[in-house]
Amino acid sequence: MNPSNLKSSIYQLIVETSTNLPSDVRRTILAANSREDKAGKSGIAMNTITKNIDMACENIGPICQDTGMPTFEIHTPVGTDQLEIEEIIFEQIALATKNGKLRTNSVDSIDGSNTGTNLGPGTPVIHFKQWRKNYIEIKLILKGGGCENKNIQYSLPCELEHLGKAGRDIDGVRKCIMHAVWQAQGQGCSAGFIGVGIGGDRTSGYALAKEQLFRATDDVNEDAKLGELENYVMANADKLKIGTMGFGGNVTLLGCKIGKNNRLPASYFVSVAYNCWAYRRLGIELDASSGEILKWQFRDAEEPKKMHMAEETPAGNTIQIVLGEHGISEAEVRKIKAGDILEITGLMFTGRDAMHHYMMEHDAPFNLSGGAIYHCGPVINKNEEGKWKINAAGPTTSSREEPYQADVLKKTGARIVIGKGGMGPKTLKGLQDHGGIYLNAIGGAAQYYAECIKEVLDVGCLEFGTPEAMWKLRVEKFQAICTMDSHGNSLHKEVLDSSGKLLEQFQ
Repeated sequence: MNPSNLKSSIYQLIVETSTNLPSDVRRTILAANSREDKAGKSGIAMNTITKNIDMACENIGPICQDTGMPTFEIHTPVGTDQLEIEEIIFEQIALATKNGKLRTNSVDSIDGSNTGTNLGPGTPVIHFKQWRKNYIEIKLILKGGGCENKNIQYSLPCELEHLGKAGRDIDGVRKCIMHAVWQAQGQGCSAGFIGVGIGGDRTSGYALAKEQLFRATDDVNEDAKLGELENYVMANADKLKIGTMGFGGNVTLLGCKIGKNNRLPASYFVSVAYNCWAYRRLGIELDASSGEILKWQFRDAEEPKKMHMAEETPAGNTIQIVLGEHGISEAEVRKIKAGDILEITGLMFTGRDAMHHYMMEHDAPFNLSGGAIYHCGPVINKNEEGKWKINAAGPTTSSREEPYQADVLKKTGARIVIGKGGMGPKTLKGLQDHGGIYLNAIGGAAQYYAECIKEVLDVGCLEFGTPEAMWKLRVEKFQAICTMDSHGNSLHKEVLDSSGKLLEQFQ
């Protein structure tokens, strides 16, 4: 095999998977966009999503800043040197990371150190299988941490909130799947796709679930009973009214694929792999002797069609906020209500898991008084002039900061928290006590928000790695929706409660 061709083919696969959604996913999102209320908050979110998809393709930039755990499924003819393919994958993953097409996502599980190359024990994930065909097939999925955290595994029989007992039968499986969709809410960047694995053991059940995500969105299940269950879930999931980003709306689920394995008599697992709307998976078929690409999978022959339509009029109030060195006052913050749309210009500071943990025991790297903390781990590298350039900068799931956020607000004096998926009761009380608001940015819209960031002014705690460092940014017209205010109102809790009541119809 020609190593040069193989390197080029694998690099193309990595870049295209990160920056250009598959044709079947694009069609699905366009159909969903037509069903969402254009004037509602979910409609605004869907409008931003379609714009971001176009921008990522045009910029050849990551669709979402969390480029996930690269997972390769590879079939090779008998006699193929799999070690050579693995070595080239490692090399091209590191190159794509250096070029800003992947975020530096591989961190040590004990000390949190970042390799900076996306390489390390267990990263990336590569599964090889032999087959008797005469070409090589390489499929790649980039599944981010936000949706990965909404994966869930059930052991039947069990009791499910709002649904009651789920037994060891197809009806119990049905209840588990509906519950899995409900529990994801907006934290997995809905509307999403799910892969379901019935049976197996703890490990193989999850592997089977993720394997379903390599199926085309419009395929037909070979097992009639499983196909019937897929259709049931798709016919009913939107009735939960969770909506895009969990704002409440008409579109909650975009796809459901189900597989089954045999199991032990003592175990009955239902494993669900939740994938966000940024459903990044592609495949290539290679000539086994030359390494050249013969065919792309999940892609139509024609060029990707434009996704974004005309801008819609935002729902509710749009409030312009200018954040200087002294931020915003408590009096101004308390005028803002859940449901308001904010457009921020001025200073903003990123801060996520490692930074929040750090700020519990140490001073923040910058003065955050009155300022905005953005739950974001950007894709960032230096340009030819040696200046930091952000390539992707969407929000991360905020719920991970729930143990810290209220304390951080009190300690630093920050008044605006920006992320996705909402936060819990401790943070809500902290917003009330200290005078703060939570803004929900659109998950996955990494190119949309990167365009709002006009300059990187400084960085603190870079030793944590670029995603976890605190970046001081200058932004313009950064738009997000207030979903938790300083008066105890939380749109996330409202949707959780209302969708829970709707879930009860599927007992």
